Amino acid sequence: MNLDATAALAAPPVKSSARGLGLALLAALIAFATLTPLLWQGDIARQDYMAILAAPSSAYPLGTDHLGRDMLARLSVAIRFSLGLAFISVCTAAIPGVLMGILAAWKGGLVDKLLGGLAELFLALPGLLLVLLIVAVFPGSFVALYSAVALVLWVEYFRMTRALSRTVLASPAVAASQLLGFGPVYIVRRHLWPQLAPVLLTIAAFGAASTIMAIAALGFVSIGVRPPTAELGLMITELLPYYAEAPLVIALPILAIFLTVLSLLLITGGRKP
Repeated sequence: MNLDATAALAAPPVKSSARGLGLALLAALIAFATLTPLLWQGDIARQDYMAILAAPSSAYPLGTDHLGRDMLARLSVAIRFSLGLAFISVCTAAIPGVLMGILAAWKGGLVDKLLGGLAELFLALPGLLLVLLIVAVFPGSFVALYSAVALVLWVEYFRMTRALSRTVLASPAVAASQLLGFGPVYIVRRHLWPQLAPVLLTIAAFGAASTIMAIAALGFVSIGVRPPTAELGLMITELLPYYAEAPLVIALPILAIFLTVLSLLLITGGRKP
């Protein structure tokens, strides 16, 4: 057996283990975000001025921030907020993007040109600039924040779905199904979705990671959600002046962002959309 064959046989387990590690890491983060409020009755808004920037203790397992607020409670809420917003943004972008991509590939002609032109219109404006414009018009709005991110993400779903659907719809298998009288629902379920699903799930994982980074970046520059909301980027901004006094406290939201994004990238198995 040559070296290339050996490498090819060894590659799938590596990707599989990376994906498994990513799933386990993401599950641990979700468990931390959801179970902490049930197991630890901490108040994210309560300020303890006698324990400002306190080290981890029995009263505050992860210490406190610059206002004496419980970091364990705030970190769990911030992770839950980021993951929830990423999930909503990805779903909001994926559903119309996939449906319009299938429609454009199926109908072709004028419909394809109109939908393709709409996608090109959004691509002409840098995604980050579009998000900044919408969030600046509606500061502190949760709906505006996830809507802005979704408007940036849907184009990728549309373009990938349209390209793959064109190939699948032109295949002999689809032509045979149409000759046998099967309708669009059957063709999508039987022929399109098996081909689209792996690629779309990869895009979704990358999109969720990008969303979390974008939300954190907006919070870091004080454009996203407003205080006293517990959000990872906003927490970093608030704690940055105190990094010398309490490096562990500011490291917590940074570590949370790193682990969340890492888990999503590992789930993709190293594939690029």
